Parts: sequence; structure tokens; C-alpha cells
Amino acid sequence: MPQAYLDTHIVVWLAAGAVSRISPNARAQLETADLLVSPMVLLELEYLHELGRTTLPARDVFQKVAHETGLALCPLPFASIAAAALDEHWTRDPFDRLIVAHAKANGFAPLISAEEEIRQHYPRTVW
Repeated sequence: MPQAYLDTHIVVWLAAGAVSRISPNARAQLETADLLVSPMVLLELEYLHELGRTTLPARDVFQKVAHETGLALCPLPFASIAAAALDEHWTRDPFDRLIVAHAKANGFAPLISAEEEIRQHYPRTVW
């Protein structure tokens, strides 16, 4: 089965049961791929929780979505992700930079994201 990465907001929407916020094309990808997240997604989830923008801590969000969808944490070594991130000059957001680099480092895997800036700069974005 092909692999696809999830951006942070997709994980948040899945955890909240807000699947209707996800485009039909992205939902189809969710149903046909082995789903992965970069560890950077976990860090961003915790950051959002600390800011009060989400109610659950990162581990709880991840466990809920993993249980419901089979989502897994990608085990690629950080050194290869950081090397790929060096070429992502289009953003100063460290979360987006590393999340995109993670998908890129895994053979240009699809990345499910609604973010316009990511879609403009990563050609394998699914939305």
C-alpha cells in the first residue's frame, strides 16, 4: 500500500471528527494509503496545546488518530530530514519546513495538507 503523510491540521481535524473539513480528494487518499506523520507534527500538536488552541496534549491526539486510522510515526532518521529541509527556502515556519522535508525525504511521498503555501511549493501535496 502506498504511504502518505498528514499535515498537523489534518491530524487535528481527524481527532475532532471533523472529516467534512477534509477535501474529497484528500479523504480518498486517507482511505487508500498507509498514513504517517513526521515527529514534527507531534511537536506542533503540543505547541498548539500549550497555546490553548487544542484541548488535548499531542500524545493523546496522536493515540486517538492512530487507533482510528492506523496512523504511524515515521521512523526516518532526523539527519536525513534536516538535510532535505535545507532546500525548503520558501518558508520560515520550522514546522512546515520539516513536515514537507519529511515527505520529500521519503521518496517524495504524498503529503495531505490544506495549506495553500505548502500546496504551492510541494508538488506531491494532496488536497
